[in-house]
Amino acid sequence: MGGASPRLLLLFLLLHVNLLTARLHRAKLTPADEEQPSLAATPPRDLPPFSPTTFFEVTKPAPLPPASAPACSALLLQHDFGYTYGRPPVTAAYRPSCARLRRGRAPSHVVLQWSASSQGRQFDRIFGVWLGGVELLRSCTAEPRPNGIVWTVRKDVTRYAALFVRPQTLAVYLGNLVDNTYTGVYHVNVSLHFYFDSSHGPRRAADYHAPGFSTPADLVLPLSRSLPLNDGLWFLIQNSTDVQSTKLAIPVNTYRAVLEVYVSFHSADEFWYTNPPNVYLSENNITYLPGNGAFREVIASLDGEVLGAIWPFTVIYTGGVNPLLWRPISGIGSFDLPSYDIEITPFLGKVLDGKLHEYGFSVTDALNVWFIDANLHLWLDRQSSYTSGSLIAYEAPSYAPSLYSQFEGLDGEFKTIASRYISSTGWVNSSYGEITTHFFQKLEFGNLMVFSGNGSNQMINQTIDFEYGINTKHPSSVLYSEHVLRSFPLYLYTGTTDQVNDTYTEVANLSIGFDENRFSGQKFGFAYSSLKNLQTASGYMKVKGNLVQSGLGSTQQVYTYESTDGCYFRNVSSSNYTILYDNSNDSCTKSLPLGKQFGTG
Repeated sequence: MGGASPRLLLLFLLLHVNLLTARLHRAKLTPADEEQPSLAATPPRDLPPFSPTTFFEVTKPAPLPPASAPACSALLLQHDFGYTYGRPPVTAAYRPSCARLRRGRAPSHVVLQWSASSQGRQFDRIFGVWLGGVELLRSCTAEPRPNGIVWTVRKDVTRYAALFVRPQTLAVYLGNLVDNTYTGVYHVNVSLHFYFDSSHGPRRAADYHAPGFSTPADLVLPLSRSLPLNDGLWFLIQNSTDVQSTKLAIPVNTYRAVLEVYVSFHSADEFWYTNPPNVYLSENNITYLPGNGAFREVIASLDGEVLGAIWPFTVIYTGGVNPLLWRPISGIGSFDLPSYDIEITPFLGKVLDGKLHEYGFSVTDALNVWFIDANLHLWLDRQSSYTSGSLIAYEAPSYAPSLYSQFEGLDGEFKTIASRYISSTGWVNSSYGEITTHFFQKLEFGNLMVFSGNGSNQMINQTIDFEYGINTKHPSSVLYSEHVLRSFPLYLYTGTTDQVNDTYTEVANLSIGFDENRFSGQKFGFAYSSLKNLQTASGYMKVKGNLVQSGLGSTQQVYTYESTDGCYFRNVSSSNYTILYDNSNDSCTKSLPLGKQFGTG
């Protein structure tokens, strides 16, 4: 290393995290030629005045049965979220509205719909929707503008079907603040749409030779905080040593279990992938200290033993980097944050004793704050009062990181590489016989962080490769297998110029992708899906204080989904609220594996 003194470089690296986070997120639009409305002029719930802009996240439509109209729908909640920060979640009583639900019949498809409008100026706000403590949706609000905005999220929540046949408490937390500057109130409707097969009802797990893989779980239990609260039901992870946990006993006739984990990152760790490592510098060498840096790993544990790891997708919220990039096309995952599944069936033998066991969550090298909770999906053996099992093989060595750096003065680079492998195998004996399940995760991480312009510019080039698989065997045959490969590429460049006191210009270019290939097979056939979702964006903004005085944001997105069940394609581009083009179709354009085409099944 050369150039700047070690003390100066250390000071730069320690201060950079807070400065970068502030600039990447806290700039809010306030065009000088647009008058901000007073709170009294906030639009009514159903019809914002002027010409509201429709914001959206590009994704394939929720899969529905052939009959397009729902059998019944229920408006669960209608509320105006204004002065709600640090106050209890808004709750409502849910009761099954369809006659078939009241008779205990589970729906074949369920769609959760979040519809919202707002007007004025506001930060983006994270929010969650829970039913009976089970999280159904983690999302971020769109940022309003003076003439109003509207947006809708439609999410397939069929996997939670067991929840909807009995009364529950709905809880929604959206912490919002309203004052003379930030006037946006979020007017929200939350609904459920229920669909039923034309047959007498969906087949239960007992009707399948491969139980538990083609039907939703029989029971979904929350691993979250309980009401009453003055926040969301998620756990708050404050730092790298913080472990949040809850204790739960499961039915003793469980034969399959999947842990679904919701993750979001905020405040000092909203842009964790841009954080340089903590270092101690001497004249001759550099020593890396624990904590911070650009690597994060979410760990789920059972009684202190690692169940699985999550290396999360880098969701950029609607106020992140440059707010103009996300108007009206929202960032990938921002309106429907992904959840992550961990197959924990191999561990069932440890918890089939009817006793409480501790499920914990932590984040490697975390800064304040991460929101994490989980849902435990359980399949029950209706033909037996109890099941038994045992863990056969297990390995979960710590992740293997390496860190490289080279600097001249304040310009240089950090390169972080990490890898991880987790594997578990166990058997469960039920009325289906003895079934052996193997689950594995293989994760690879690389982050190259380059500083230039005497430390005023930063480039991030990062890739996360996330591979996992499930293999379930009966003594006589393979019942089910699934193999999933995910890749999360990210390129981000930010540069600051014309900095005078509290005024500066920031330029940003980014490319972010969510790619997934999924293969599964059982005696009934083969299924395949491929998703390539790529977003590129660029823009600049002139900022004074924390308000954008002027700027430009352009975004282009190509979404391609192909599967044995159907296809969806969309190519859309925008520039400062204006859609330049928007092309989409739901036809398969090339041969799928095994010659499967849309509609041929």
